[in-house]
Amino acid sequence: MTGGGRTQVVVIGGGQSGLAAGYHLRRLGVDFVILDAQPTPGGAWQHTWDSLHLFSPAAFSSLPGRLMPPQPGQEYPDAGHVVAYLRDYEKRYGLPVERPVRVSGVHREGGLLRVETDSGTWHARAVISATGTWWRPFLPAVPGREDFGGQQLHTVEYRRPQDFAGRRVVVVGGGNSGAQIAADVAYNTQLTWATQRPPRFLADGIDGRALFDAASARRRALDEGRTDTGGVASLGDIVAVPPVREARDCGLLTAAPMFSRLVPGGVEWADGTQAEADAIIWCTGFRPALSHLAPLQLRGRLGHIATHGTRAADEPRLHLLGYGDWTGPASATLIGVGRPARDAAREIAGLLRA
Repeated sequence: MTGGGRTQVVVIGGGQSGLAAGYHLRRLGVDFVILDAQPTPGGAWQHTWDSLHLFSPAAFSSLPGRLMPPQPGQEYPDAGHVVAYLRDYEKRYGLPVERPVRVSGVHREGGLLRVETDSGTWHARAVISATGTWWRPFLPAVPGREDFGGQQLHTVEYRRPQDFAGRRVVVVGGGNSGAQIAADVAYNTQLTWATQRPPRFLADGIDGRALFDAASARRRALDEGRTDTGGVASLGDIVAVPPVREARDCGLLTAAPMFSRLVPGGVEWADGTQAEADAIIWCTGFRPALSHLAPLQLRGRLGHIATHGTRAADEPRLHLLGYGDWTGPASATLIGVGRPARDAAREIAGLLRA
């Protein structure tokens, strides 16, 4: 465990985004350290549900410099394979990861940024925040949520369908997580799948490769002042990975409109119709985990930090990486984070030379 110190760059977060940043910083000869709150390599992939698989084949799910090897017997690798890949990637490039180190705050201190942690203080000329979103699950403010008498959990807490066998389960959310978890539990529960709008499945042949291309094309169009292509949203919301496709084709993924409130025994729609439930799984997304940046006072009225590319608009020594399209096209994905990580590293190297 580190005791703090001084370096040119502190990267906060040792998951896929932090490792991609480390790869490019290493190639540029920059002195840096990666601070990871997790005790072992693998980032958030260590904490996903058991059946989670990538949206793309291994070769199209790789960080810069090293292709992910295929997983025997799997077209789309599972989360455990990703964890093994990230562990190997970190070791292969000798990335200086300190763990477990939890960052409590980033502060301005003269010409440096002071990074306070639970194991010491670091001083750096630049910081890359790469903490992702998994650690900040979002729960909507639905009336009656505190009145419901059954179990409630978020995507981050779901593990396996056997935990819900024979129970009445409501899965909330029409994105990929909602569809995958609904498909997971559909075979041995009484399932209600509630979505804000009718689910939009992408064509069966579309996977993460096409999504990355669509996100990149949208970014190019916007940068060049051309008409917004709509990006990934123009294609649909749900990638029809094999388990989702199978459950859908069996007629098990029929979505109901979003209910209006929770009642002690289940959920209720605006017309008074009710469905009994023993458990509700909220697949309602995440927000960026940015509390460590609060001392810099960079958030706008809606809680968003303005950026130019990956660089914080009001703090040129800070870059944000891997939080979504606002920090680079598809930057929250394995294949998508490489380019913005490269751009951030190059810009920081230029800052250090100035």
